[in-house]
Amino acid sequence: MLHVALWEPEIPPNTGNVARLCAATGARLHLIGRLGFRTDDRSLKRAGLDYWHAVDVVRHATWEEFEASITPSPPTPLPQGARGARVWLIDNPAPTPYTRATFTDGDMLLFGSESKGLPPHLREQFAARLIGIPMPTGAVRSLNLATAVGIVLYEALRQIEGW
Repeated sequence: MLHVALWEPEIPPNTGNVARLCAATGARLHLIGRLGFRTDDRSLKRAGLDYWHAVDVVRHATWEEFEASITPSPPTPLPQGARGARVWLIDNPAPTPYTRATFTDGDMLLFGSESKGLPPHLREQFAARLIGIPMPTGAVRSLNLATAVGIVLYEALRQIEGW
């Protein structure tokens, strides 16, 4: 199982769309830190449509709580990262495009908030697994959060499933 983690998401429809991606792919959704909305927000529910029952959502109040909750999935322990899970940080700018990452089952895909991205201390802690989505024109700083999650999540699934 893949994991999608959102660090302090701010926009309810983005989180709802990411939840729908997780329902479609079987990925577990982790919401970390301060949210920019209430989880009963109408626009959050509307964006997830009627798929919320199919989403495995885990709420973590702090990074430390999130980090402590990650354990290797038996029988294949994962060798690196927070408490056993390999954590990939997806943020821009990044030294490596996501297409050069080699994803494995159990990996955690961590995305930052819409306005701030990921905090510098996390970018430093996981610098070896900091990847980004190339934007060849240079006309934009970042993509929509749900779009970015979809791009990287499906690449990880393509690699793992052999599609």
